[in-house]
Amino acid sequence: MNREVAKKVTEVLKALGHPTRLRIAELLQNGEMCVSELVAALGVKEPIASQQLNKMKDKNILNSRRRGCMVFYYLNDKRMIEKLLDCMVNHRKSNS
Repeated sequence: MNREVAKKVTEVLKALGHPTRLRIAELLQNGEMCVSELVAALGVKEPIASQQLNKMKDKNILNSRRRGCMVFYYLNDKRMIEKLLDCMVNHRKSNS
């Protein structure tokens, strides 16, 4: 792994180092979602979800698009996030 890839992976891992952000990444693997859908799926209040979404967007993990008054979020590098999450889940299963 070269230095740039290692740096990017490290930043992503740091950004996913919060349970809500990790769950958001997992949910968005299936495609984009609006804030209200994420709030319902996460079982958190909208300000909490918005705060975590903004942190992920600041770290370039997510991007968003607007349709009317709704904001939809999606993963910037879906393949990398899927690989990281798969690695974490498979590691956990092998240690159980």
